[in-house]
Amino acid sequence: MFFEGLLIGLSTFIVIGLFHPIVIKTEYYFGTRPWWIFLLVGLALVAGALFVGHTYLSALLSVVGFSCFWSILELFQQKERVRKGWFPRNPNRKYDY
Repeated sequence: MFFEGLLIGLSTFIVIGLFHPIVIKTEYYFGTRPWWIFLLVGLALVAGALFVGHTYLSALLSVVGFSCFWSILELFQQKERVRKGWFPRNPNRKYDY
């Protein structure tokens, strides 16, 4: 039996679950300004996946890298959710909306 596919699926599920609170906390403390950090980390991880020979590690790097890219979109959507009152605002941070 080959469990590598199941392991990749489980890892993807965990990575997505971890990125959800990361996006929420990033928007709460820093707003959307650090979007470029997600971009740079994502580019580095996806590029690194090209040079890793092990299938599982290459897939994991790609999943985390593309989750960073998706987090950029989610960061700006989180800003809208805060504006609508669905998530709490940080009282110590100045908002531009």
